[in-house]
Amino acid sequence: MTDSSSAERLLQSLGVSEPEEIDLESIAWHMGVVRIKYRELDGCEARIVGLGNKAIISIDRRSMPQRQRFSIGHELGHWHFHRGRTLLCRREDIRETSGVNAVEQSANRFAADLLLPGYLLLPLARHFPQLTLKALRELAGRFRASVSATAIRLVEGGHSPTLLVCHGLNGRRWFVRSPDVPTRWFPREDLDSESYAFGLLHGNDAEQASPRKIDASAFFDRHEADIYEIREQSFRVSNDEIVTILTLTDDEMLEEREIDRR
Repeated sequence: MTDSSSAERLLQSLGVSEPEEIDLESIAWHMGVVRIKYRELDGCEARIVGLGNKAIISIDRRSMPQRQRFSIGHELGHWHFHRGRTLLCRREDIRETSGVNAVEQSANRFAADLLLPGYLLLPLARHFPQLTLKALRELAGRFRASVSATAIRLVEGGHSPTLLVCHGLNGRRWFVRSPDVPTRWFPREDLDSESYAFGLLHGNDAEQASPRKIDASAFFDRHEADIYEIREQSFRVSNDEIVTILTLTDDEMLEEREIDRR
C-alpha cells in the first residue's frame, strides 16, 4: 500500500474504532480545514482552497451523500499530499478505480483509506463468508460509502477469490481482481448475452437476489473456461453502468497461478 495508508494512521491516532466514528467534519478540522461548504459547482466536482495551514473545501451539493463523502476524502488527500498547489477536481478525477494521473490517484487512495480503513473494514467483512450484494450493502451502510467503493476495497484486500467488473453500454469500463485470482483470468470486453449482467444492462431484468452459477466462458474467453463454473451477481450503479461480482468457486481455477509461474 502507498503512503496514503497515512489516512488509516490518522484515524487510529484519533481513536477511531468504529465505522460510525469516521466524522469527516472533525477530521478535516483536525487537518486544518476550517470549513466544508456544500454548493453548486460548475466544471468540477470538488475543490480546496488553502492559505498557509488553513483551507476551505467546496463540494457539489447535487451529488449523492456517499459521493460527497468520497469527494471530501479526496480533497483531504490533496491537502495532505499536494498542499500549495491549485487543483480543480472533475468528476472523472474522483473515482474509486485507477485510470487517472498519479496526483489524482494518490488523493483517491487517501479517500478510500479514510472512508473504508482496512483495520475496520476487513474484520467486519469476515462475518460474511461470501462477497454478495447483500453483504456489501450492509457494510457500505455502516461506513456511509458507496457499494462499489466497498466492493473494490474488499476485492483488493483479498476477502475472497473474486473479480469486480464494470460494464457500460459500450463495453467493459474497468475491473479489479483479488490477489489470489491468477492474471490469466482477464474479463471479456463485452458482455455475453447469456450472462445475467447482460439482461440487467440492456434489458429490464431485476437485480439478482443472490449470486447464481454461470459458465466461466460467459466472462472469460480462454479455452479452458468452458469446463468451469463461477458465481455471478450484478447491480446497477447508474442508468448506463453496472458492476458484476464474479466469484471463482473451483480450486483448479486458482491453482493455475502456479502454472503461470513456471
